[in-house]
Amino acid sequence: MAYIEMVHSFKRYHMGDTTITANNDVSFGIEKGELAIILGSSGAGKSTVLNILGGMDTNSAGQVLIDGKDISNYTAHQLTDYRRYDIGFVFQFYNLVANLTAKENVELASEIVKDAQDPVQTLIDVGLKDRINNFSAQLSGGEQQRVAIARAVAKNPKILLCDEPTGALDYNTGKQVLQILQDQSRKKGATVVIVTHNSAIAPIADRVIHMHDARVKSIDVNEHPMDIKDLEW
Repeated sequence: MAYIEMVHSFKRYHMGDTTITANNDVSFGIEKGELAIILGSSGAGKSTVLNILGGMDTNSAGQVLIDGKDISNYTAHQLTDYRRYDIGFVFQFYNLVANLTAKENVELASEIVKDAQDPVQTLIDVGLKDRINNFSAQLSGGEQQRVAIARAVAKNPKILLCDEPTGALDYNTGKQVLQILQDQSRKKGATVVIVTHNSAIAPIADRVIHMHDARVKSIDVNEHPMDIKDLEW
């Protein structure tokens, strides 16, 4: 698990004579083991925050502190190690390797770290006991997303970053995926960050970071997060 703090972070892109500010003085903190949701409409800057937290992009100014270490000062090699050992990614469209089985997709992640979880057990934990040797084309959307989650958590990452993880799923399957992600926080102690435009899922989070127009608009702390079984949207 990890403590996350973003302090006066800016991200600017320069396109000819035009400067686009994707993150404008963004500051927030997420406690170790929390499930946090970064909420906002398209273009709010939330995916840019996620990419910076995950070491896939770097900010233009400000600090990005992970357990007190400022990753914004990391070299390319340090960022590679950070992504490899500390971060698990879950994407909206799964990003599975089509010609590998579910087990082999999880092994892609588990084989690059020393103390990984067993790939088969990880798939069983997300409800895919009978799908371990299936290829992605043989899996439903919800099953593919669960493989993607298993791949992300197999490394035992400190931080699990999820970009619209239910965006391509139906209501019931989406709730199943959210339950798995919440369990990673509650039962495994991972710090889970979900980026979404769906405000209906905000009540399940310990912390909700509202973004609008590249800024943090407000932060809500839920003292009593809702059970996912009671969630409706």
